[in-house]
Amino acid sequence: MHPCRRSNNKLRKADGNMESISPPEYDQLEAYQLEDWPLRPWILAAMLAAAGLLIHLFSDGGDTEAPARVAAAVAVGFGGIAAAFTLNEHRRVEAAIFSAIVGLVMGGVAWHIVRMDEHLAGQEFAFAAGVFFSVLAVPLFQAGFHRTRFATPYRLTHTHVWADAISGGGAVAFTAISWLMLLLLDGLFGIVGIDLLGDLMGEGWFGWSWSGAALGAALGLIRNNLKILVVLQNVVMLVLGLLAVPLGIALIIFLVALIASGGQALWEATDSATPILLTCAVGCFVLANATIRDSEGERSTNIVLRIASLILVAGIFPLTLFAAISIGIRINQHGLSPERIWSLIAIIIACAYGLAYWVALALGRKDGWSHRVRHANLHLAATTCIVALLLAIPLLDFGKISAKNQVARLDAGTVTLEEFDFAALRWEFGDAGRQALARLTRREGDVAQLAQAALEDTERYRFDRARQGGSPANIAYDFEDPELRGWVAAYLEREPWECAPICVVLDLGMEAERRHVAIVRADSVRHVRFRDDGVPYPPPPPQILPSPAATIAPGDVEIRDYSGRQIFIDGQPVGAPFE
Repeated sequence: MHPCRRSNNKLRKADGNMESISPPEYDQLEAYQLEDWPLRPWILAAMLAAAGLLIHLFSDGGDTEAPARVAAAVAVGFGGIAAAFTLNEHRRVEAAIFSAIVGLVMGGVAWHIVRMDEHLAGQEFAFAAGVFFSVLAVPLFQAGFHRTRFATPYRLTHTHVWADAISGGGAVAFTAISWLMLLLLDGLFGIVGIDLLGDLMGEGWFGWSWSGAALGAALGLIRNNLKILVVLQNVVMLVLGLLAVPLGIALIIFLVALIASGGQALWEATDSATPILLTCAVGCFVLANATIRDSEGERSTNIVLRIASLILVAGIFPLTLFAAISIGIRINQHGLSPERIWSLIAIIIACAYGLAYWVALALGRKDGWSHRVRHANLHLAATTCIVALLLAIPLLDFGKISAKNQVARLDAGTVTLEEFDFAALRWEFGDAGRQALARLTRREGDVAQLAQAALEDTERYRFDRARQGGSPANIAYDFEDPELRGWVAAYLEREPWECAPICVVLDLGMEAERRHVAIVRADSVRHVRFRDDGVPYPPPPPQILPSPAATIAPGDVEIRDYSGRQIFIDGQPVGAPFE
């Protein structure tokens, strides 16, 4: 009998606890999974070079309009990368089938996105869900999850996750270095008048093929030394474990300060609060798992690190819960949008991890909780992989859900007519948003007029000009100078995102013989200087403000003397003083 099959038979009898597998049995299974294959670098180099060439041919040198071509290019790319990570001397057929499935899934998602461009909202998030499915599926397949399912050893799965990350990063770095080498050689040959390399690098087919070959060769060589990577993985986790201590201390300070404020900080925070909280939760997840390692025998005996890992594991759920509260506040203030629905889904998944960790702490007690966390990781990874696959498939139209919610808010008076974003229905919610606008045009009064104006817009992000007699409705001026207004309007026509969804323009007078204005949004300030011919000088980056409001009016914005001049919103100074 094949040694792998003997190992798998023993695995099926295991209860999922890594400690239930004796070291010799585990070593035998790990040796099979991580064994060297001399032909691997050559096979992967040829395979990914061919994949790169096919991607170039299918994309027709950059054609992104044909759904079938884009789908084929994406399928070849993702299928090739999946094969590069999973191809094994003893599992060629299984790896080929798995890679084909990954390629078909991603190709199908890409085909649907291109075909339904502008018809469905949030398609980029569906593609991201497909990528997330692929990233989770690869290590699960490498660990043999399709054979042993939830009896798969956690240590093997965790090893493949880190090995994939390290080998993938190393291969990408090698590919970049290989291009630097080509540039250097091109310069060297250029000295003697040989332009062959420069001409080749200008060809799209060569770029894709060279990158694929370099990536495949590097990936093959690195994966032939995975035993060294496992040692490197241990070093990386030791180093990351050191970060667990300061992050744990910072987490305690944050939670205490937030609770002491009664949660007011969440109300006063900007839209950035949700991604920051989620990012911190992910950091806690990574560092906590780096400290608890693959088994109890490998955990650090340092009491400080053990306490830090306990704090991080316990802190994930509060962070994700506060992220849920934060996104709930935004939804209550501004209603649903496809982006907020996707954010909500991500938060739900994160909360599931945090809650599972709390259950592990409650049931495990003392040191037993770390085994339960590892057990939960495997179940959650498999479940999240399936959820990501379902989200990548267009089962639900989040644009339709969001449009229905926004119209309901308008009907209920939750949002005023002046604040209602007709342009978002036109451009951001897909066909469902435009259908909602069409229904609004059948109403009476200003609602029908504004809906019709938005529906007739032919340029994305064009300002709604129906409310102020030809002046963009989302621009409020604190001055009357028609010439300066015209300069600002022309500037914002070219840079419409500077005044989305609404802004107030302040005349700050002359500065070095140039007209100085400030374009104030609820979340940023942009200073623009105009020459006497109305041409703006390149403005500096916007100043991010702490205000959570989405809309502002002229009465909310003022200029006060404060070591120079400074902009205020609702009586509060924002940004830095200028002049």
